[in-house]
This record gives sequence, structure tokens and C-alpha cells, in this order.
Amino acid sequence: MVGITAVYAALLAGLFLVLSRNVILSRRRRHIAIGDEGDPELLRRMRVQANFAEYAPFALLLMALAEIQGLAPVLVHALGLALLAGRGLHAFGVSRTPENFRFRAAGMRLTFGVLTLAAVANLILSAGRAFDLF
Repeated sequence: MVGITAVYAALLAGLFLVLSRNVILSRRRRHIAIGDEGDPELLRRMRVQANFAEYAPFALLLMALAEIQGLAPVLVHALGLALLAGRGLHAFGVSRTPENFRFRAAGMRLTFGVLTLAAVANLILSAGRAFDLF
């Protein structure tokens, strides 16, 4: 059961939809269907969306696996909140012109922290079962 992770997946999906809408609106305003045609604002919005798409799914997968393996619910919530905050801070920081590096860096630190802690939790939780042959 991954009921806790599902909540954070839904919240992150909402953030992804907002980021996608930003790209779409920028494309419409500039009449750019493919690529960025050298437009710095469109490129920035595309990279914010792409960075989210690169990190959030993998972190959610690790969270779900840890939850399935029995990670304490409070720890799953902590990972989810940190991921949500990290992705939000990163998106906010990179979306600013000029870029707000503090928010960007804080967001990436939180995201990398979630990836690291969730990966370690999965290794610990699965260590006893990983090499069972029978």
C-alpha cells in the first residue's frame, strides 16, 4: 500500500501542471511550437519543467518502494514534505529573473536529500531479503 506516497504524487502532479501551463502560455505568447528559438524566458520555463520531470518521478518511486517495505509513516511523510518543498523552492528560484540562486540551491539540496535518504532506507529495508534465494 502506498497511500502516503500517493498524496505527495498528487500534490507534485499539481505543481507539474502549473509548470507545464507556464511553458504553454509562454509558447503561445511567442508563437513558438518547437524548441525555444533563443527566447531566454521560454528556455528558463522549459528547464524548470524539465528539471522537475527529471527528479520528481525517481524520488517518488524510491518513496513508494520504501513505503511498501514498511518505512515508518512519519518518515514517508518527512520525505514527501521535503520533496514537495524542494521541488517548489527550485521551481521558484529558477523561474525568477534574475535567478534566485538561494531558492534554487535549497530546492536541490532538499531533493538530493530525499533521493539519498530514500535510497538508503530502501537498501536497509531490503538488505535482509535481497539475497534470499529460496
